[in-house]
Parts: sequence; structure tokens; C-alpha cells
Amino acid sequence: MKIKYTFITGETTEVEVSDEIGAVITASRKAEHALEERNRYHCYSLDAIDYEGLEYGKCDEYPVEDDSTERTERIKAAFGKLTETQQRRLGMYADGKTLREIAALENTRFQSVAESIEAAKKKFLKGICIFAPSHKRSTPTHLGRFFVSS
Repeated sequence: MKIKYTFITGETTEVEVSDEIGAVITASRKAEHALEERNRYHCYSLDAIDYEGLEYGKCDEYPVEDDSTERTERIKAAFGKLTETQQRRLGMYADGKTLREIAALENTRFQSVAESIEAAKKKFLKGICIFAPSHKRSTPTHLGRFFVSS
């Protein structure tokens, strides 16, 4: 079986291969073509657009507020409302330890650690919302990075 390769320069080369290898190459080309056809109608190619126009707004239309200091203070205040045990357990949990590992380290029951951490999470999130200004979204999506420095 002969397989044709066309280079970007326009030059075409034919290569003689066995029927098994030819079937694999042909099937691969068909699958690649089918995928390209599907993606052509379902994907928005960034290569095919200009970076101007209605799709893109000016950078200064939506100013970014730097509230990292304010947010850090809210987190510290909310974390300070937790008991010492809750702070310790929630800190270990945020650092990636499992509930069972925390229970083993503190030589206590799994259930009491689970309840303590759940109560600490609720109390912490409630504290964040109390200290947060009303016009900003204040519920953190990832708590782990905030507990390391406390």
C-alpha cells in the first residue's frame, strides 16, 4: 500500500508500507479529520479572531480593587473567633491532613474531629461574612492557603 505525505512546501512523497500499517495510518487520518470537523462547529478558535471588537473590552472598563490587606484582616479576625482546638484542627485540615490523621495525632475520636471541623468551618465562614463589606462577595472558595500563615 502506498501512503502519500504532502509537506508544507507543497512537495508530495509516496511511501510503500505494509497493509496493516497502511490501515492504521488511514484510520488515524480519518479519525483526525472527523475530530477537526466536529471541533470546527463547536469551538471558538483564538487563532482565528482579531483581538479587537465586541468580544474584548478595554482593560480599564472594570477596575480591579486590591483588597488583599482588607481580606487578610477579615480572615484573621474570623479565624480568631474560633476556639484553640478548632484553629489547630482546621489548620491541619487546610494543610491537607485527613480527618482520620488529625484524630490519630490528637488521640481522639474521628467523629469528634469531624464535628469540630464542620462547626469551625461554619463559624469561620459566618465570621468572614460578618466582617465583609456588603457589596463584595466574601465567601472564600479555597481556605487552605490562608491558614498556613496564621
